[in-house]
Amino acid sequence: MAAGNISLPGPLFAEIRTAAEAQHRTADELAADAICQYLKEQSWVQFVERNERRARDMGITEGDVDRLIAEYRSENRQHGR
Repeated sequence: MAAGNISLPGPLFAEIRTAAEAQHRTADELAADAICQYLKEQSWVQFVERNERRARDMGITEGDVDRLIAEYRSENRQHGR
């Protein structure tokens, strides 16, 4: 694991330490888990935004989604997939 330093406001660090102690973990473990969760969420947000832009550029609306899924599934069944 790489070492680094992050500065946090005192009250926030105190909350992290208290929460970590309640879970029998270190503050570093709790903070690392929270940061990983944040990064995963941001990755998902970016994925959604990117694909919403693609759909808009292609002229696909939310109302088209169910029909497009049905067409896709039907084509896959016809081709044995």
